[in-house]
Amino acid sequence: MATSYLTPGVYVEEVDGGSKPIEGVGTAVAAFLGVAEKGPIGKAVMIANWTQFTDQFGSFIPGAYLAHAVYAYFNNGGGLCFVVRVGSEAASGGAAPAPVAAIAGKAGGAPTTLRALPKDASAADGITVEVADAPDDTFNVTVKRGTTEEKFEGLTMGRGAKNVFEVVNKQSTLVTLEEVKVAGLSLTDRAPAPGTYPLALPSTGGALVVQNVTPAMYAGNTADRTGLGGLEAVDQVTMVCAPDIMAAYQQGVLDMDGVKAAQLDIIAHCERMGDRVAIIDTPPDLNAQEVLDWRMNTAGYDSKYAAMYYPWVQVADPTPGATSTTMMMPPSAHMAGIWARNDGERGVHKAPANEIVRGALGLGINLTNVEQGVLNPTGVNCIRAFPGRGIRVWGARTISSDPSWRYLNVRRLFNYVEKSIENGTQWMVFEPNDYDLWARAKRNISAFLKTVWMQGALFGQNTDEAFYVKCDAENNPIETRDAGQLIIDIGIAPVKPAEFVIIHISQYAPEG
Repeated sequence: MATSYLTPGVYVEEVDGGSKPIEGVGTAVAAFLGVAEKGPIGKAVMIANWTQFTDQFGSFIPGAYLAHAVYAYFNNGGGLCFVVRVGSEAASGGAAPAPVAAIAGKAGGAPTTLRALPKDASAADGITVEVADAPDDTFNVTVKRGTTEEKFEGLTMGRGAKNVFEVVNKQSTLVTLEEVKVAGLSLTDRAPAPGTYPLALPSTGGALVVQNVTPAMYAGNTADRTGLGGLEAVDQVTMVCAPDIMAAYQQGVLDMDGVKAAQLDIIAHCERMGDRVAIIDTPPDLNAQEVLDWRMNTAGYDSKYAAMYYPWVQVADPTPGATSTTMMMPPSAHMAGIWARNDGERGVHKAPANEIVRGALGLGINLTNVEQGVLNPTGVNCIRAFPGRGIRVWGARTISSDPSWRYLNVRRLFNYVEKSIENGTQWMVFEPNDYDLWARAKRNISAFLKTVWMQGALFGQNTDEAFYVKCDAENNPIETRDAGQLIIDIGIAPVKPAEFVIIHISQYAPEG
């Protein structure tokens, strides 16, 4: 406004009209953490397509799921994403990591239950660990290197003088044994399966590329902008996946406690940020009962900022040197792509379920209605194969025990509304806290929520039923204003999915 009018004439001045529309934020930007062939370690890199990923991080590599995950994300409709390469140069082609032998247990699926590491990495060439059954449910371990042979007989996994770790680790001059914890296994199932296990470098056969990856590398550091700490500075992210946690578990690098620690770090990151959701993978090769036991007893997560999917999906494997044309992989990346596709086609308010999983050739297990009926109430979202309808996501719940946040689309809708309003009301800071500001705040927020309602995201035949915005003297008394606060109360009625469609049919006999 002009400070004075001294000369007669016409003065044209720009005046703030008072209307500052709130723009909706993006809802479909994924962040991936995992092991890659190359690229910066620990830093979040923006990737818009598959070509950019291969330029920055390389292509498919054996023993890691990151490249497969990003490909699946784009294939299922994902757009922009951020990729964080975890690990160290030692884990990815720098200084050579220590040789290791992953020793399988006797349980079905042969999970790794023991790891053998050399006591002297420089003298590890040619070391083998041989396991043989012995009487009375015991086993023998023989460690060989050249002409040197160390034999330990009558060992067990249980406590006592013959405990395998107590005996071998104290008496062997060649190796140290470590236990890999696998949930739900008895002592018999954890006992090593008979066989010969040579110690080998991670590069041998392309295996164990995730050897030096730890949960702390996923957590990262906020000050250094690495790992999850680095993602705190990336406002665009709305979903977080880390499929290589399961690669590390499969290779015996992380035990179940390590898996839980890494997944809890991701969930805590999403809860702390309040604008993103973690997509959690279940362990491989589990049946419905084992997944239920893992979910309820081992991974007793309870969060409205996380969703869990099962089972793993079968996809084509273009990895150079792969022994098979197909592979099983965690489903989190496919789900992230489906969330993005669903948001673009229908909106964030629509539950990301009953959607085709693109690129899925099969599933780790074909679930029945009864099995899903047990898993669904615990927050395990199932992926099902239906005759004539393909492989589809058949669940849309969070892993929260709070019924108010049971449905994934409700959580993500609130993330969208909250972030949009937060960004669109920044102009109010330090404005005079008076009736005019209250009216403008209510008008702008109501206009945004009306748009959300018109898109079908809010329940109600009119706006009065769909939402309310309160900003007046009642919730902004003088005590609040003296403290420099402006309080705006907002309530919205989100639409919830028709998870159970119930059709009542009865016999009808018309009169006459």
